[in-house]
Amino acid sequence: MTKNEAQYLNMAKKILDEGHFKEDRTGTGTYSIFGTQMRFDLSEGFPILTSKKVYFNLIKSELLWFLRGDNNIRFLLQHKNHIWDEWAFKNWIESEDYNGPDMTDFGRRAPVDPEFNKIYQEQKQIFVDKILNDDDFMEKFGYIGEVYGKLWRTWASVLPDGDTTDQVSNLIDQIKNNPNSRRMILTAWNAETTPQAPLPSCHVLSQYYVADGKLSGQLYQRSGDFFLGVPFNIASYALLIHMLAAQTGLEVGDFVHTIGDTHIYKNHVDQVKEQLDRPAHKQPKLWLNPEVKSIFDYTMDDIKLIDYVSEGPIKAPVAV
Repeated sequence: MTKNEAQYLNMAKKILDEGHFKEDRTGTGTYSIFGTQMRFDLSEGFPILTSKKVYFNLIKSELLWFLRGDNNIRFLLQHKNHIWDEWAFKNWIESEDYNGPDMTDFGRRAPVDPEFNKIYQEQKQIFVDKILNDDDFMEKFGYIGEVYGKLWRTWASVLPDGDTTDQVSNLIDQIKNNPNSRRMILTAWNAETTPQAPLPSCHVLSQYYVADGKLSGQLYQRSGDFFLGVPFNIASYALLIHMLAAQTGLEVGDFVHTIGDTHIYKNHVDQVKEQLDRPAHKQPKLWLNPEVKSIFDYTMDDIKLIDYVSEGPIKAPVAV
């Protein structure tokens, strides 16, 4: 087992063994530790989990969505990425426009009630089809508020003569021209608008650091769903560091992942235990198309994992 994967699995065991049981916003309940940190050496391989399958195409398309500055889920659905569906779907079924079957509390009912799950899947497919094919519906129900991409690329200025701030472009400029800066920061927490988003930003701030020709990054994540969300966050920010390094002529260093409320949902405990009993495999390598000249021009085909071998997926419900 690689050191990178061992860190994740050891932390999962620690949460199960030592976590405080807490009620939460979703009503599911979690086992939680406050203040954890993992450090991944990106030169040792790409830190995607191998003890369960993590779908890299979802990570790629979500990060490209962020980098587009997008906050409408149509782009994700076009790439068969359903990570953000539930919050937009919830907005629709709670609106006056919805006239289908009662979907109240669908996040907890669907996983345990086969009959309800069938109805839920039917309504969800109607919703997805409308987002993909109906521009008016997409405009009304496809947006999910001030989330990462919107904040990264078009932060609204409060200055009288201001417009918007492109944090990603500014970050690349700093890495290239002022690599000793201690202000190379990307933030996704706007105290005014973020709390009103369907899911207020979890990975709220990242900072970047250049030394010995290598780019490292540290993420502060306020809340981490350790089984479902954190593996995606690890791979996503590792990918972002690789992309930033490729665009600034640097090698990759470390990814440091700091999490505030680090939790395992009560209905994920069995899945975590199953994963802890599985073997892990060698980490894959990441390939980025060297012909891409701007971080905003990458496509799905420009980003690939080489020799990714993993155990099978482990399904678990998303708490909404």
